[in-house]
Amino acid sequence: MGSRVGLVRDETNTVRLGLALGVIPWLILMVLALIEGAGHQVFSPSVIGVHARLLLAIPLFFLCESLLAPRLDMFVRTIVRSEVVPPHVQPALEAEIARIHRWKNSWVPDAASLLAAVVLSVFASQLHISGTTAAYDPSRAATEMMMAGQWYLVVCLTLFRFLMIRWLWRLGLWCFFLWRVSKLDLQLMPTHPDQTAGLGYLEVVHAHFTPLILAISVVQAAMLAEELSTGLARFEAIYPALALVLVVVAVLFLGPLFILTPRLWACRVKGLSDYMVFGSGYVNGFNKKWLGAPGPDREPLLGTSDLQSLADLGNSISVVRNMRVVPISLLLLKDYVLTALLPFLPLLLFKYPVADLAEKFFARLTGL
Repeated sequence: MGSRVGLVRDETNTVRLGLALGVIPWLILMVLALIEGAGHQVFSPSVIGVHARLLLAIPLFFLCESLLAPRLDMFVRTIVRSEVVPPHVQPALEAEIARIHRWKNSWVPDAASLLAAVVLSVFASQLHISGTTAAYDPSRAATEMMMAGQWYLVVCLTLFRFLMIRWLWRLGLWCFFLWRVSKLDLQLMPTHPDQTAGLGYLEVVHAHFTPLILAISVVQAAMLAEELSTGLARFEAIYPALALVLVVVAVLFLGPLFILTPRLWACRVKGLSDYMVFGSGYVNGFNKKWLGAPGPDREPLLGTSDLQSLADLGNSISVVRNMRVVPISLLLLKDYVLTALLPFLPLLLFKYPVADLAEKFFARLTGL
């Protein structure tokens, strides 16, 4: 449907569809609130989660999808072109890709995700979810805006949960694909310059999960802001909430990269063994040639390439020794942490108002 109305471009660019799914329900919500004469209430900090889910999280879901799809295709092409997947294994890889596409395009997972979203919406009030707009609150039912509140609870919140569960399903598909790839007869190279035996592009793929991480962090920060503004939580609740977000990010987006760890570990161990044996043979030959008894027929040391070859061999062994068994770098960790931390920074204003911060800044700047 999105393709037919021009909201999906090139079959993978769904950013416009995400904006439509987020902005249109939000506009309807605003109109209903204005009709009920409660427009001022929808912009209070106690309902900031409404705007965060519709205007930020939902578009970010589709932005992540649009950025990620080309990188997933590039990952497959990279491991094929570099012959990490040898020619005789490529039919098996193509079969796995076809299976993933069938599951991805099937209506059954979407229907199951929608059913799960509806069930979650029904029982959310019994789960004690944090935030004032995350579930139906019977104690506030009498004072809630009837039309706008029902539209948000029945349509908007269910739509958000459907898209969230749909993303969890797709993350599960990605994990399954990586697991199936790990079972193939891969041709991993321990001396590959990417330090992950030729699988370094996985880090590029996972770097494009940052919009999804931002969406998760935005929603969590918004729910905490609702509780802080209504006095349901103290400022110190920020720290466990941030820790929870970091744990979720680690499990969902770093966890899949550990699926290939057994293969990478085996590659590193075999590479160290092979290169140690090879290095021992080379060093023994080098010692016999250059450190043995001098002979009249020995070639001059000046200008020989043996010393450079010995140094190159040492560099190759160092590459194998430093090979990572998980395609995770400090740069990727930094990107994840900063993305998860960014939405929590505005919460500092609950403890340090802007006016007070400005006064302290100028006082220190001028020394007054």
